[in-house]
Amino acid sequence: MSKAVAGTTLEPADFIEKGTPQFLHTSLALFAGGFATFALLYCVQPLMPVMSRDFGLNAAQSSLVLSISTIMLAIGLLFTGPLSDALGRKPVMVVSLMSAALFTVLGTLVPNWEGLLVTRALLGLSLSGLVAVAMTYLGEEMDPRFLGVAMGLYIGGNAIGGMGGRLIVGVLVDFVDWRIAVGALGMIALIAATLFWRVLPESRHFQASPLNLRTIIGNFALHMRDAGLPWLYLEAFLLMGGFVTLYNYIGYRLLDGPYNLSQALVGLLSVVYLSGICSSAWAGSLADRLGRRKVFWASVSLMLAGLLVTLLPQLPVILLGMVAFTFGFFAAHSVASSWIGRRALTAKGQASSLYMFSYYLGSSVAGTVGGVFWHNFGWLGVGLFIAALLALALAVALHLSRLPAKVNPQ
Repeated sequence: MSKAVAGTTLEPADFIEKGTPQFLHTSLALFAGGFATFALLYCVQPLMPVMSRDFGLNAAQSSLVLSISTIMLAIGLLFTGPLSDALGRKPVMVVSLMSAALFTVLGTLVPNWEGLLVTRALLGLSLSGLVAVAMTYLGEEMDPRFLGVAMGLYIGGNAIGGMGGRLIVGVLVDFVDWRIAVGALGMIALIAATLFWRVLPESRHFQASPLNLRTIIGNFALHMRDAGLPWLYLEAFLLMGGFVTLYNYIGYRLLDGPYNLSQALVGLLSVVYLSGICSSAWAGSLADRLGRRKVFWASVSLMLAGLLVTLLPQLPVILLGMVAFTFGFFAAHSVASSWIGRRALTAKGQASSLYMFSYYLGSSVAGTVGGVFWHNFGWLGVGLFIAALLALALAVALHLSRLPAKVNPQ
């Protein structure tokens, strides 16, 4: 594979191809980055019942420990994407991961609920740097033939991080104070951030663009006029909103009667994320062969089917529904993520940022609103709320399947 030389035009062979050392290094680095991001962000999810008890909070109030991170992450995405367009992809991502790990450790040292929320807000703001840029980096550096599988591997790292963060903290909290469990995870994330910094190849296709308000507003208007991008942004809101709502409140259901599971067992339920690890890479590869449209709406349909299964009372059936729901979510997210890079022809960093803004806005809004349904209607209310989100997501997916193709010439 030829190397880029300053002042020359980059040839197609300069893109990272599957089977090369650069592909291995990129996949490893972004896998580690995705792991750290989701582990730090969602490690508090199984702790929500513990925090309800320790700080005297109800379920909706306790959900703020996650929602404040995701809303700040969403706000940060509006700035870090354009910032990376001006300063470069890798520097923004490295600073993002390092800062998030340090804020996680700091959060274990504060004495009260308000202080914890401040550190969680700063963590979310920090993580926006990696979340906004990772998909753009892959879209710029990967050979388009292998973009789907590379995106799937990155999202697989997200899935393992989501599982690992919940699993490590959710199990440890039965044996040690939650602060020790979260602090240990922060140190693991610091190691992952160091690996990311040392292994990720430098950008070779990045071209800096000026950072000014007029450019940002103009690119925003350009993306919103596209026939497909706004619908993909709406999908991000609906799918992530439903996903986080289920995992926010399923623990309350299973800790209560008639199940009465221990906190450690509820934490172990995070192993269902293994289905997401498989589905993200599989769906990305399948979408490269069969087309995103078919794979996308089928994945959303699987999410909805899995959700409806969780409404049944038998514990093994509930777990089966969670597996199907999680498999469908990561498959859909993998396909939608790579779809953004194919439709956005300019300002791709900002296009990805808008997708992830919608994604985490859905997490914050729906994740907290779900608590109202839990308090008033129990799991049936939560399930019907998520079902409404997914029914709308399926309608949008079917609309997207009828759009004419728009392929990025890169």
